[in-house]
Amino acid sequence: MAAKVDIFNAALIELGAELVTDPLQGSEAAQICNARFDAVRDAVLRAHPWNCALVRVELPSGDGAPAFGFARQFTLPNDPYALRVHRVVPGTIVYRVERRKILTDAAAPLQVLYIGRITDTEQYDALLVEALAARLAAAVAFRLTDSRPKERDMWDLYQAKLAEARSIDAQEGTPEELEADGLIDVRA
Repeated sequence: MAAKVDIFNAALIELGAELVTDPLQGSEAAQICNARFDAVRDAVLRAHPWNCALVRVELPSGDGAPAFGFARQFTLPNDPYALRVHRVVPGTIVYRVERRKILTDAAAPLQVLYIGRITDTEQYDALLVEALAARLAAAVAFRLTDSRPKERDMWDLYQAKLAEARSIDAQEGTPEELEADGLIDVRA
C-alpha cells in the first residue's frame, strides 16, 4: 500500500518539513525518520490488533514447565516476530505472557492469534499507514521543528488516527461473542 518513503513523507508533510526521496538519503529529516522508524512501527503495531498484522499459529509443543504457577510454557514465534499476543483460542484458556513465553496449563497444540512484526510496509492497511505516519511525526517533531506544541499536536493526531482505525477495524468481521462467566450464569 505504501513504501517506507511514503510514510516518512506523510509524517514530514504534517510537520511542514522538506520531503525526502529515499529513506536512506543523507538529509537530516531522512536520518531522523530512519532512526526512529522501527521502534515507532513496533509501537503502533502493538497498540492495536491491525487485521493486516494478525498471524494465526498452532504452537505444537511446550518448552517444559515454568518454575511455578503454570504447567507449560510455549515460546512466541519469530517468523514473523510476535510483538503481542492478541488471543489464545479458545478464549477461556488462562495464560500469561512473560519474556517471550506463553505460560498456561493448556495442553499442546496451543492456538495463538498474535500481532506480527510485519516489516513490508506495502502490506499495511491505509489506516495503519496514517497512524504510523502520525506517530512518526510525533516522534520526530521536536527534533525537526524545535516545538513542543507541534509535538503534542502530532501526538493528538496519532490518537485520532488510532481511534478511527479501531472503529473501522472493528467493522471487519463478526463481532466476538462475550463468554459468560459463573456470575452471569447465576443471574439467568
